[in-house]
Parts: sequence; C-alpha cells; structure tokens
Amino acid sequence: MTAVSSAPASKGAARQPGVQTRVQAARVLAAVLVRGRSLKAELSTALPKLDDSRDRALLEAICFAALRRRFAYERALGQWLQKPLGPREADLRGLLMAGFAQLDALQLPAHAALSATVDAARALGRERQAGLVNAVLRRAQREGFGTARAEDAWPQWLLQQVRADWPAHVEQILTHSLQPAPLWLRVNRQQHSRDAYLAVLQDAGIDALAEPAAADAIRLPVAVPVASLPGFAQGAVSVQDLSAQQVADGLSPAVGARVVDACAAPGGKSAHLLERDPSLQLLALDVDARRLQRIRETFNRTGVGAAAQVQAVDAADVPAWWDGTPFDAVLLDAPCSATGIIRRQPDVLLHRRAEDITALVALQARLLDALWKVLRPGGVLLYATCSILRRENSQQVAAFLARTPDARLEALPDTFGHDDGGGRQRLPGEQGGDGFFQARIVKLAVI
Repeated sequence: MTAVSSAPASKGAARQPGVQTRVQAARVLAAVLVRGRSLKAELSTALPKLDDSRDRALLEAICFAALRRRFAYERALGQWLQKPLGPREADLRGLLMAGFAQLDALQLPAHAALSATVDAARALGRERQAGLVNAVLRRAQREGFGTARAEDAWPQWLLQQVRADWPAHVEQILTHSLQPAPLWLRVNRQQHSRDAYLAVLQDAGIDALAEPAAADAIRLPVAVPVASLPGFAQGAVSVQDLSAQQVADGLSPAVGARVVDACAAPGGKSAHLLERDPSLQLLALDVDARRLQRIRETFNRTGVGAAAQVQAVDAADVPAWWDGTPFDAVLLDAPCSATGIIRRQPDVLLHRRAEDITALVALQARLLDALWKVLRPGGVLLYATCSILRRENSQQVAAFLARTPDARLEALPDTFGHDDGGGRQRLPGEQGGDGFFQARIVKLAVI
C-alpha cells in the first residue's frame, strides 16, 4: 500500500502524556505479542511511568482491547501491509495494534487517536514509519475490521478441550472470556459492614450493588479508578473477584483456627480470612520470594499484617517449613492454567501450551499429597483453581480421593457454581464472576 504522510509532530510531542500512553502501549503489546512476555508483568512495569490515573486507565484499556481483538487486528495487518513486520519491528506492530484498539474496540475520537499514535511512532524512533502508521490507521478508520468469531482467538487444542469438558456451555465460555470483567470489591469487615460501605460509595457518587452470593462482595456497574475508592489506601476495601471472595466461605475455618495458605501471593485470600477473623493463626506461603512483598503490602494496607506469618518456600517441601503441629485448615489455591480468567489475562490464549497442562496437573497432585500430611484429622482442605479444565479440577480431585482413604468430599452449595464431580465450577461470566473451581475435602478422624 502507499504510505500517506501524516502532519508533523508538534514540538515536545514525545513528552505529551497522551503520546507517552501510546508509547507504553506499543512497548507492552510488543513484549506480549512478539517476545512472549506476561501482560500482567509488563503492565506492572509500564503503569508507574504514567503520572495521571486517566492515562494509566487508558493504557490498560488499549492493551486489553488489542489482545481481545488480536485475531481481527492481525488479519488486517496481513492484508494491508505489503510485507510482514519482522521481530525487529515489534514496537511498530504493537503501536499499530494499539491504534486499532483505539479506533475499533474503544471508539476513541479518531482525530485524537490518530494524532497521538502517529506522534508515538516518532517518540519510539520510528520517524520514517510515521506516515505508514498514519495510512494504516486511516484505512482502519474507513474500512473497519468486520466481525470475528470468538473461537478464532483460541488455540485449537484448548478449544477442543473446552468443547469436550463443557459442550453445553462453549459459546458462553468463549464469549465471556473475551469481554471485560466487572470491578468487584471486597469490604473489610474490620472497618465497615457492607451496608455501611455501600452508603459511603453512594455519598461519593459511585453506583454499587451488593452481591448475595458472597457476604462481603460489592459490584460496580461502572468501574472507577481504584485510588478514587473511599478508604482504599487505608484498607477499607480491596479489589477481588466474586469467585475469589467465595474461597473464605468455602474454607470457613473455625474461630482462632490454625490455617496455612499454601500459594498465597498476592495475599488477597489470606487477608480476607483475617479480616473476617483476626484471631486466626495464619501462615502464608509462596514459592516465589519476590512475591512476598506483594503479600506484605496487602496485609499492611488491610491492617492484618500483625496476625500472619509469611514465608518463601515450596509448600510441597513440607520438612522445609512445617513445625509438626497440625493445621485445622489448608487453603490450596493451586497453580493452574488460568483458563477461567482469560477476560483478566487475555494473553493466556497466546502463551498457554498443551504440555503445560500435564505439568500443572502433576504439580497440583504433588501439592495435594504434601499438604494433606499437615492437616489434622477432622480438618478441612479447600482445593481451588481459576481453571475451567476438568483435568485440573474434578478429575484432579477424583484422583486424589481415590488414592487417599482418609479423605472425604464435602458438598458446597450451588451458589458456588455447577456441581462437577462433587466440587463446584463457576464458568466465566456467571453471576459476573471469574471461572473458578472449589472442592472442600475433610480429613476423616478414623480410617
């Protein structure tokens, strides 16, 4: 195609916040799409570089929209460019994808989106391609991208597995997985009742709804910047999905119980348990020492830090951390495929491989067997994942029960989702929540 030259960039365009937002979006998308990096990790680095909360929100919106509509945008690039973009042009590919997202999914004013994105090309050192960026985006503005099937974004092996596991719910899963997730809040009982915090939100002009399925859950029909939530910095409220909040109900430890959260980072579920009962003797473990700071920050903000111990260790290596005193309750929110939270991590569809599932299933089984040893007779282990694959969920639990004679599955109510082999599975978007599996397993006192 013939490149159309854009207007010259204004002096200092590279320093304009709107331009820098597009620069950061291009770099994040380049890292995710071309270099195989994690969207969450890249955003955690890019977001602090933008001072204004509106720019940070726009950066996130651009990146998520570009990844959700990736198939349509990459098809357009293949049709509109004379030759494919190579690895050395990763930032240019990311910038074009960011431009498409602005014009298509986000429906931003075309003039502003075009101007800032072309200026971002110059800020990225792509002065010679600024005209190309302008021309491609103007073509996108004229022609659009047409419709794309939700299933086109999914790798075939994963699509086949979803169809095998959930034949009656395939379209629902595919559609909801590519839609934005709502903003869910968890009220800190140590500071407010849910009704009291709803009144605080109303006074602040923020629309909010209580959710009957979880006692501390509030849903915002229209998302707002987290920093604008009353009392957020003081720990009055946290951002946590409905499904994740139900873990506290699923485990339901007795008052003052001795509890271990085996894969605790970033600490939201442990904090929730302690907000409900500060007398819990809680040990939070995580294999990644770098993530311990996230746990401590969560605990300190919510005011529960003094009530918990934090340790960097492989939970499956029991001799490395257990003092021999049995626990009353074990929370195993196991490493998994994250196929239930694609709407929050759309890059899962890019990076997950079929062989990953075999490795994850083996790791989950190892953790289950190890953690069962530290649970007292009569105690409860809650097994949870943010997966929708039965190999990781109902089949994993069935295999554990078959090899563990003193384990018994205890039913959870239907507010936790579909009954699936005794555990409960919520599929993406149901009640507005993430895809999530939970199974409550009791250790028999007498075999």
